[in-house]
Amino acid sequence: MMKMVQETKPRILTPAACRGARGLLAWSQSDLAERAEVSRSTIKDYETGAHDLHRASATLVRRAFEDGGVTFLEVEGLGVGLFLTTPGGAPRN
Repeated sequence: MMKMVQETKPRILTPAACRGARGLLAWSQSDLAERAEVSRSTIKDYETGAHDLHRASATLVRRAFEDGGVTFLEVEGLGVGLFLTTPGGAPRN
């Protein structure tokens, strides 16, 4: 019998990246929850490590950040970087 092994890729939206992206945008947990259409407790519990985000919620949160101008970049061997970009895609000063 062949055993199926699912490769686990590190997630790009970590609790620390979530807090960092909110900081770049000067958003409160409530601001993010409203923009992502999830509850504030979902954001709070994720950022404090009380529980993980469901895949659908993670997609909504990441999309809200990206719509706000945050770009997530995973750098192999270093981790995740966050960039605040203008609507045209250039980094903000």
